[in-house]
Order: sequence, then structure tokens, then C-alpha cells
Amino acid sequence: TVMSNHHLRNKELTLKAKGLLSQMLSLPEDWDYTLQGLSFINREKIDAIRTAVWELEKAGYITRRQGRDDKGQMTAIEYTIYEQPQPVSDYPTLENPTSGKPVSDFPTTEN
Repeated sequence: TVMSNHHLRNKELTLKAKGLLSQMLSLPEDWDYTLQGLSFINREKIDAIRTAVWELEKAGYITRRQGRDDKGQMTAIEYTIYEQPQPVSDYPTLENPTSGKPVSDFPTTEN
């Protein structure tokens, strides 16, 4: 497998995250990228895999999207894996955003 070595030289990533990303980039696209699937082919348990995935997501090497079926029920999480980090939004967008605290159109005035 030919891959970029950008992540291997990234001093911000732990060795665990570098190794997991290298492994994920070497696997076929139809691989079981669930935490359980990745744990199955490694010595690390699911919690260790989870922390490495979170680190890679925070650094922009992985994005996750929750899949939904026709009835709106959750299905498998879809991972996108990048050889080079992508910009990470500080404020993730939601497909069905929830309403926050309403803002008044009429500001209060002090007497």
C-alpha cells in the first residue's frame, strides 16, 4: 500500500494514532471500520481504539457521519479517512439542528 507519510511526521499525533491511521489507510475500502472491527485485528481493546479515532478526528484525519435509514433510524457510522488533515469545524453542523435559546427581536432598554 502506498500512502502519504505526512501523518507519520506530524508531531501533534501520538504514536498510537499514527499507527492506527497507517493501518486504516492500508485496509480495503469495504473493511469493517467499526471500533470492534479495528479492535479485532489489533491487540488494543475498543477503548484504546476509540481514543485514537477521537484523536484522528480532532486532528482532521477522520470524519464520521451517522447513517440513517428511510425511517430515520440510525444505521452504521460512515468514516472518511484522509491521508492529510482536513480543516476541522469548531462548530459541527447538524442535519436536523435543534433550536437553542430564542433571541428577542426587541432589545431591552434600561431606564
